[in-house]
This record gives sequence, C-alpha cells and structure tokens, in this order.
Amino acid sequence: MRHYLLLSSLLLSVSAFSQADSADLDPVSVTSTLNPTSVSKTGRNILVFRGEQFRNLPVNSVDELLRYLPGLEVQSRGPMGTQSDIVMRGGTFQQVLVILDGLRLNDPLSGHFSTYFPIAPAEIDRIEVLKGASSAIYGSEAVGGVVHIITKSFTAKKGKPQKEASAQAGIGQYGLVTAQAGGFYNDGTTAFSGGLLSNNTGGQPQRGIDGFFHLTTASISVSHYITPKLHLAARGAYDDRRFAAQNFYTSFASDTATEHVKTSWNQLTLAYQGSRDRVSIDAGYKTADDQYAFNTLSTANRNKSRLWQVLLRNDHSFGSNLSLNSGLQYVNRGIHSNDRGDHQENQVAAFTVLNYTAPSLVTLAPALRLDWNERRGFELVPQLSAGYSLGQLRLRGSAGKTIRDADFTERYNNYRKPLVTSGRIGNPSLEAETSVNYELGADLAAITGLKISGTFFQRFHEGLIDYVTTPYAQMPRQDNLSPAGTYALARNIAKVDITGAELDLQYVHQYTATSSIRGSLGATWAQAKSRDGAAANALYLSSFARLLVNAHLGYSSSRFAVSLTGLYKERKKQEATAIKATLTPSYFVLNAKAQAAVYRSALWVFVQADNVLDKRYSDLLGAQMPGRWLQGGISFRL
Repeated sequence: MRHYLLLSSLLLSVSAFSQADSADLDPVSVTSTLNPTSVSKTGRNILVFRGEQFRNLPVNSVDELLRYLPGLEVQSRGPMGTQSDIVMRGGTFQQVLVILDGLRLNDPLSGHFSTYFPIAPAEIDRIEVLKGASSAIYGSEAVGGVVHIITKSFTAKKGKPQKEASAQAGIGQYGLVTAQAGGFYNDGTTAFSGGLLSNNTGGQPQRGIDGFFHLTTASISVSHYITPKLHLAARGAYDDRRFAAQNFYTSFASDTATEHVKTSWNQLTLAYQGSRDRVSIDAGYKTADDQYAFNTLSTANRNKSRLWQVLLRNDHSFGSNLSLNSGLQYVNRGIHSNDRGDHQENQVAAFTVLNYTAPSLVTLAPALRLDWNERRGFELVPQLSAGYSLGQLRLRGSAGKTIRDADFTERYNNYRKPLVTSGRIGNPSLEAETSVNYELGADLAAITGLKISGTFFQRFHEGLIDYVTTPYAQMPRQDNLSPAGTYALARNIAKVDITGAELDLQYVHQYTATSSIRGSLGATWAQAKSRDGAAANALYLSSFARLLVNAHLGYSSSRFAVSLTGLYKERKKQEATAIKATLTPSYFVLNAKAQAAVYRSALWVFVQADNVLDKRYSDLLGAQMPGRWLQGGISFRL
C-alpha cells in the first residue's frame, strides 16, 4: 500500500503547483450515448486517452497501455500483447465489451481473445473507456464496461488536410526486437491510414521452457467523402500471434503449451449527414484461427471462429438540447473446432437512446434495447443515466440491466476429446447471465487542470457464468470423463452481488505549445458476495483484484520526454502445488521510459525498463510474468 501512497503524493504534488489548461479533461465522447457529447454531460464515468500519447509511455502494445489507465484491471498472461483479459468493476473478464469504430470485437470462441486488437497504435485517434453497464446500447458483454477504440481515418474531417508519420525500432534483453510504424494522410476529401506493430523475443526462462513470443499486427484503412454529406470508410487488418502458453489455462506440471492465433478483420462504413439526421450502416467480418498444443505429445486443438455483424443507425437532432439515436443490429457468430465442435447462432436487436440536456445542465439519457438470441429468445434491456451540474461539481447516476451470453468455450470446452482426465468442462445448458446495475458518482474540477471523479457501484447478478469445481458424480455429461478426474464445470451461479467504489484523478498542464505534463491515478475497490454460497469455489470470481491502483505520469517537450507507469494490486491468494506456483496476495510493478531528440524534433533515442524493481508476480495462477526487462532504440516523428 505504501507504493499507492507514493504515487498519489507524486501526482498531487505536481498538480498543486501548476496552473493548467483543463480542455482535455472534458473531451467529446461518442460511446455512452452514441451522440457526440462532452463527457461532463453524459451522466457516466468516461476516460478518454489520446492515441498520440501512446509513444510516450513505457508500453509496447495496446493492452499494456490499458493496464495503466484508471479503473481497468488487465490480467496479463504474458507481456507486450501476448494475451490479456480485461476486468472492470470486479466480476469476470467476459463482462467487458471491446469495440472498434462502433463494431464489436469480442470473439465468439473465447473472451481471452478480446485484447487481440486488429489495429496498429499509429492508426488510433483515441480510446474511450466507459465504466459500468452499457448493455442497453451494445448488448451482450457490456456489463462491467466498454473499451471503444476510435481511429483517425474513420473520424477524418472533410476540409481539414493533415499528414503525419512515425516509426520506432528497439532491441532489448532476451533477444527482444520491437518495431512499430504508421502514417495518416488527409487531403480534405480522402484520407489514408496504416500501421504496423511487431514484438518478438526468445523470452525469459519459465518452468523448463522460455516464454517466447512473435506478435505482429498490420492494419490499413481509407475514407472518402463522395459528396460533402456522404462518407465512406473501409479497413482491413491482420493479426498474427505465436507464443509460449505454459499454464495459461491449466495448473498441470505437464503443461508446456504453445499457441498460434491468426485474426483477420474487415470493416466498412457508409454514412450520410443531413441537416438533422445522420444515417449510417456499418458492416464487419472477423475470423480467428487458433491452434493450441498442450504439450508436444498431445493433439493440438484447432479452432476457427467467425463473426459477422451489421449495424444500421439513425441519429436525429431535434435541436441543440434533444436528440434521438436508434439502430438495428444483426450478429452471426460461429466456430469450427476439433475440440468444441461446429456451432453457430444468430442475434438481432433494436435499440434507442434519447439524449436531453436542459439549459440548467440537467442531462437525461434513457435507453432501451430489445435483444433476441436464437438460444435464449427475447430480452428487454432498459437503462437510465442522468447528471446535474453545481458549478465545478457534477453529480451523475445510472441504473440499468445487463446481459451476457456464454461463449462457445464455456458451452463446449473438452467436448470432442476421446478422454478428459481433468480440467474445465463446457456446459451446453448454460443460460445467459443478467444483472441489475446501479451507480452514483461525482466529478470535481476544483483545481485548474485536475479532475477528480468518485463512483459507488453495485451489480446484482442472476445466473452469473463461472467455472465451479464439480465432482464426477454431479457432471451432467460423463461420456468422455474419468470417474477419478477433477473437473471444473461451467455453471450459472445463482445469485452474486458485486459492490465497489472507484476514485479517478486526471491531470494535464500545457506549459507551452510543445511541452506538457500529464498524469492519471485510479483506485478501485470491489468485492463479490454470493447470496447462496454457490460462488465459494468459482474460478473467475477468485481472480479479480479486491483493490487496484494504477497510474501513469509523464512530461514531454520538443526535445525530451520521460514517463512512469505503476500498478498495485491486492487479491485472493492462490497456490498450485503441482507447478510450485503462488498468486501472491499483492504486488507492485513500476515501468519507466526516457526519450531525447538527437536531430531537431524528428529523430529520437529512448531507453525503457519494464518491471524496474524486478518483482516476481503473476496476474493469473501459473502464468508467470517477466522480471526486469531493459530495452532501447530509436524513433522517428513527422
């Protein structure tokens, strides 16, 4: 806890002696209400991170960036984009929805693939993090929150020429080679954007193997104003990840797993902007090819998933204070697997959001979704968000329902193997989990450049999906199981309540046109309580942090930049004696990066240290994270 106090004191001491421009603390967001609205008028707790800040932080992938944003718990199994799960406000990693330019990315095979973002950092304009229930707008998985990645080409403005380019290459210990590059060009009518991110290493030593990874993402997009009111945008992306996956999913000593995941993403948007209406149609197609080998003697699991989706929207403005956003959504998801079988399902939904802002800065945003899934039928999902301003103080609250459908791994894991002696077993009888959510919060801008946000939240789950240790005699299907085996069955836990609170601090000060200091700090406390005791041995609910503190702080100018990221976590202690692994009750990790310009403001050199204090830690039992990792390189900016 002393590390948390140190980070808090550092950030607050900086803000106390500065006078800042607070414009970046109330940016425009499109995630919470689908209508471009200042964050302070949404009635929600929203964090917006600008894409150009990525290169200043000691991070090598998008999931590592999210790890240090206030209120996001990123449970990493490996570094630099190898694999991570996102948790928000407690609960499970399956309860966070990831969106790219309005379309959902969550994979139908497994939520473990949600952070395989098919986008290079150079293409990102901003990342909007919406905390709390959002199923009324986005449907399944939008329970704990939404991570929305918004790109430069899909938001390119007509009549605003712009061009930029950047590249970075680095090397480090254990044969590390990293590279990223990208560019954006807009002539005012047509915009092009593209980027590349690649992280590769032989890896640090693990239990008998090295934690190697070879991770590459490439993306390209184009947008064009056919007429001043008609806009077309398209994107294609490919993501390839091959890595050591030892004890990513099991705690067996025989686990020396490797995994190879190839993902493709294609997206198309056509939008018409009228005087009062904006009509758009978005279509997306995603494929993921996953090959997982438990060890050299086992038959590899081969899973292919696909995701089709179409989103039709109409945003109508009645005036400056009132708008209505409505839409229809179709989603088809399916898998072809030698382990889980062949399955597909369809989903259709209609939704509407009314946005009202009174002259006194009272805001109301009721939302309603009618969601149909061919397995569960119809579900009505309502929500209401509201806010009220009292000078520098903004009060806000939200209440609503959420839903989450089981993925195909939770339903069919280990179903087609000839014999399963132990492990996690899928359950085709799983029902969708639902919850009722409440939150109350306030935002305060008492000091110029400093925004303080506090929120209390509760989530009351019915039928929450989790893996629970289950005796062989109680297994609903025993065809390929051993009577002597130890199993965890995916089940609907009857009644689980999540209660918590979060405190966020954001600070920005622009000294000159080229120099600024930025920082954030978040502290989140959450606990789960089962009303009937059914969650005592649940896997997901034993993994999230009871106390999470994450922060970043950086200074940048035209010739020099330095930044720190820190993370402190408290959680339930776990042990796996078979592999001599322990999930410690707490840990603290600190990373640092320093950069200096060597030719004008275009050519830079940098040094970076991950896990500066060389702490031994894991986010998930058995998946050992690296110790101290030193690296350095050069970067180019135009």
